[in-house]
Amino acid sequence: MALRDCFSRYAFSSTFKNEKEINTMKRQRIFSIILALVMVFSLTSMAIGEGAGPIKIGILKWVTHGALDGAEKGFVDALAANGFVDGENIAIDYQNANDDMSIAATISDRFVNNGVDLILAIATPAVQSVQSKTNEIPILGTAVTDFVGAGLVDSNEVPGGNITGSSDLPSIAEQFDFMLKVLPDIKIVGIMYNSSEDNSRIQAETAKEAADALGLTIVEKTFSAVVDIPQTVESLAKEVEAIWLPSDNSISSAMDILSIAAVDMKIPLVCSEESQVASGGTFAIGIDYYNLGFQTGEMAVRILNEGANPAEMPVEHLKDMAVAINMEVAEAIGLVFPQDVLAQATDVSAR
Repeated sequence: MALRDCFSRYAFSSTFKNEKEINTMKRQRIFSIILALVMVFSLTSMAIGEGAGPIKIGILKWVTHGALDGAEKGFVDALAANGFVDGENIAIDYQNANDDMSIAATISDRFVNNGVDLILAIATPAVQSVQSKTNEIPILGTAVTDFVGAGLVDSNEVPGGNITGSSDLPSIAEQFDFMLKVLPDIKIVGIMYNSSEDNSRIQAETAKEAADALGLTIVEKTFSAVVDIPQTVESLAKEVEAIWLPSDNSISSAMDILSIAAVDMKIPLVCSEESQVASGGTFAIGIDYYNLGFQTGEMAVRILNEGANPAEMPVEHLKDMAVAINMEVAEAIGLVFPQDVLAQATDVSAR
């Protein structure tokens, strides 16, 4: 083979090899540019809040009744008042355990698996359910009587974990003082509650202390299922002059049943919160659960806006209690309220 031919073949081979390398380098460079652009776009989207999605909040309500519904509404309204609007920059997953711990556990797992950013649990069993599923997601409890007694926090002042919130423990001594203002001649007071509710047992013990301090005799009866309420209230009404009711979830969800029996027997139902009165109780000086929920929503805002740590956020209480009366029920049992009570009360019978 001639030397010139050999040189030509070598030159052609080298040229072809160089072109392949150049094309490969071009493709690599183009890929690198595209990758860099994708990364820049992703970072930009994250910076302006696009692509990350809204803040996810899970709400677990133990059961449906006026008090817990009010707390839920107050919480959501407080978020909206501070710029956190469901369907815009937050997504709220509303769930109801329907008074069933197994349902509550399933819902709690759902929240954890979906990676919610914050959980509101309404009523003690609901908070206990989510407590067992996560020690990382911030949890706010409301409509909880005793956070410490329920094992939810180390102390009310320094909760110490991922749970804090607002307590619905009213001043039971003030409730009994108010009861005597409305019913000055009574001597025997009944107490009834669900024996399986820790909060109710705590309130009942405090109520017995308040009654003892006022020289009142207490007759206590408990039930373990809602179907037992009619028999319990009828039995209790035969022995007492008025019945005091704690903020018990079973009682609050069955006030219509209680009211029918109490009206038939002309016995006043002295309630612990407004929604019980609106559902057929006689009167109350107690917690406004909407305001309690609103206060809890403001706690959520501090967590979301300021990065507040639940471990360092004291459990909060409402300072003021509201007076509510049900004039329809009062008239049906022949009760006349003193004028000074009427002046400070809200008639909730028309709601």
